[in-house]
Amino acid sequence: MHSTIAAEPEKDELKFGFIKLTDMAPLAIALEKGFFEDEGLYVELEAQANWKVLLDRVITGELDGAHMLAGQPLGATIGFGTQADIITAFSMDLNGNGITVSNAIWSEMKKNIPHENGKPVHPIKADALKPVVEKYKADGKPFNMGMVFPVSTHNYELRYWLAAGGINPGYYAPAKNDTSGHIDADVILSVTPPPQMPATMEAGTIYGYCVGEPWNQQAVFKGIGVPVITDYEIWKNNPEKVFGVSKAWADKYPETHIAVVKSLIRAAKWLDDNNNANRPEAVEILSKPYYVGADYDVIANSMTGTFEYEKGDKRDIPDFNVFFRYNATYPYYSDAIWYLTQMRRWGQIAEHKPDSWYMDTAKKVYRPDIYRKAADELIADGKMTAADFPTAAETGFKPVQKEFIDGIAYDGRKPNEYLQKFSIGLKADSKL
Repeated sequence: MHSTIAAEPEKDELKFGFIKLTDMAPLAIALEKGFFEDEGLYVELEAQANWKVLLDRVITGELDGAHMLAGQPLGATIGFGTQADIITAFSMDLNGNGITVSNAIWSEMKKNIPHENGKPVHPIKADALKPVVEKYKADGKPFNMGMVFPVSTHNYELRYWLAAGGINPGYYAPAKNDTSGHIDADVILSVTPPPQMPATMEAGTIYGYCVGEPWNQQAVFKGIGVPVITDYEIWKNNPEKVFGVSKAWADKYPETHIAVVKSLIRAAKWLDDNNNANRPEAVEILSKPYYVGADYDVIANSMTGTFEYEKGDKRDIPDFNVFFRYNATYPYYSDAIWYLTQMRRWGQIAEHKPDSWYMDTAKKVYRPDIYRKAADELIADGKMTAADFPTAAETGFKPVQKEFIDGIAYDGRKPNEYLQKFSIGLKADSKL
C-alpha cells in the first residue's frame, strides 16, 4: 500500500536495536501492527546487551538505528564518552521511569515521610532520604545507588531528585579524566543495565536505583524494594527515549528515514488511542521474551495507567507512559537543551558555554524538519490529521515549564540563567 506522494525508501531491509524496557513499545508496535510494512520497510528488531553496545553498533552501521537514551545523541555529538554525529527526528515517549529503594532503606526513610490515612503523602522528596544518607556517611559507609548510563535521563532524574533534597550526587571532571561522577558526592551513583537492577539491589551492591519500567514494578512483585517516586512527579511529562540514527545514515537514506518516522508516529498514536484502550494488547506483545520479556502483570502494572509504590499502594497515574499525547513524538529543541543543562550542571560539559552553543547543539541533533516531512506525508496519506501534530508555527520550544519537584521553572531559551537557579550544581563560571 504505497501512497502516491511518498518516495520509495532507498533501503528497505533494516535492523534496529533496543533495550528491554517498556518504552521500546513504538518499535514493537510498528512491526507487529504492520506500520513498517505499510511504508515498504522490512524491519528486524534486536535486543542489545547494554546502552554502550547499542550506541557503538549504530555508529558502526551494524544497526540502522535504535531506541536510545535522550542523552545519547547529545552526548555523542559533543564528545562526552563516544564522539559521533547522531541525530533524532522522533521522541519516543514521555515519563516512564521511577526511583526505587531497598526495603531496609525504605523502612528508615518512611519515618521521615508524613502519612495520611495510613499511607505516605506523595510526591516523596529526597529530604526523607537525607538523614539516612547522613547516617551512612557518619558510619563511614558509602551510600550506593544505580542508574543506567552516564548520559541517561535516569542519571539526570536521580541527580535532580537527590539535589532537590539537599543531597549532592557528585560531579564529573572529564578535563581531569575523572568520569566517575563521584567528586564531592554524598551518594555514589554507578551504572547497572536496566534488567539487572532488581538483582543488583537484592544482592546489596546498591541501596536503590533509577530505571525505566518494568524494573521498578519488578522490585514490588519480588518484594525486594519500594518505588518512592516516578519521573512524572520529578518533572511532569518529561521526554524520555528517542529514536537515534547516525547522521551519515540519515544523509544517505533520507526517504527511508522519513518512512521509519512515519511508522513510529503511527505506532505511538496507536499506543495512546482511545484513552490507552490498546494497552492490554501492547502489554501482551511486550511480554514476549524477545521484546521486554517480563511477566504480563509486571508490565501491565505501569503500562495500563496505574503505578504501585509500596506493595498494595497502587495509585492512578494515567500518564505514567505517554507515547503520543502532548505532542510526545515531536523532537523539541527545549528538551535537548534541558539535557545539555544537566550535563553542564554535573560537570560532563567541563566549561561554561554561551546560550547560543546550547541552541546550536540542539539544532544539530534534534531534527523537527524531518519529523515535519513525515507528519505532512501522513496527513496527505489520510492516515492522520493536521490536528494530530503541532502547528506549522511550532518553534521547537515548549512554554516555560514549572512542574518540577523543586518548583524551579525552566525556559529552554535561557539555559545559563536556568543553571544559576540551583543551589547544588556548577555555576556559569565553575570549573573542576
